[in-house]
Amino acid sequence: MSEPGVRTIVVSAALAATACAGGEYRLDAPRSAAGVEIAPYGIHEECVELARGERIGYYFASAAPVEFNIHYHDGAAVILPIVREKVRDDAGDFTADRKEIYCLMWEAGVQPTILEYRIRPLAPR
Repeated sequence: MSEPGVRTIVVSAALAATACAGGEYRLDAPRSAAGVEIAPYGIHEECVELARGERIGYYFASAAPVEFNIHYHDGAAVILPIVREKVRDDAGDFTADRKEIYCLMWEAGVQPTILEYRIRPLAPR
């Protein structure tokens, strides 16, 4: 799997409508989920607030290939430091280069899928 450089795209109306939303963003303890159903072309997001230099570890597995990214919003742009295309699983760590709310996003293709994932805080390097 290759990791392209940071990508910037203009936020479309559809993506803006599904921007990270929800409750508490602080990641003080690991978060995990299993059996998350994603409909065809549907998405699932898990968002965390990170300060510059904070790190997270992530793991996921999906029954069908998904598009995966870690992104944040900067005005009308979406910045994607990590992008994986058509993968069933991935694991790694991510270090924030600025204070933001970062969202891990999984998008199903034509096939629905079932997702499991884990996100955990890591000690700074």
